[in-house]
Amino acid sequence: MQRISLHDIQVHAYHGCLEEEAIIGTRYTVHVDLFTDFIEAAEEDDLSKTIDYVRVSEIVHEQMAIRSKLIETVALRIVNALRNEFPSALEGLVTVEKHAAPMPGQVGSVSVEMGW
Repeated sequence: MQRISLHDIQVHAYHGCLEEEAIIGTRYTVHVDLFTDFIEAAEEDDLSKTIDYVRVSEIVHEQMAIRSKLIETVALRIVNALRNEFPSALEGLVTVEKHAAPMPGQVGSVSVEMGW
């Protein structure tokens, strides 16, 4: 099994429980790791036999554009969309990281991970 990774996908989105977050938004970073078998694609140099990482990035942006209160909900939507689009991904891990979350004290970011 091999891994295809997209790390540090940067998105400005409007998730959160506070109304201000829906107006101002903040920066998010998304990481995606997909485990699949791409040996045949590599041997034949054939994109149609592997996972198109451009499409993975598009899915992340599409799902991040849908407002949610919880980043857990966003991570679940991304996982479900990736699983539907790429059934050849036997396992995967999605991390959604929210920068500058409104909370007391100094916190660089908060994140959730969801896998299958």
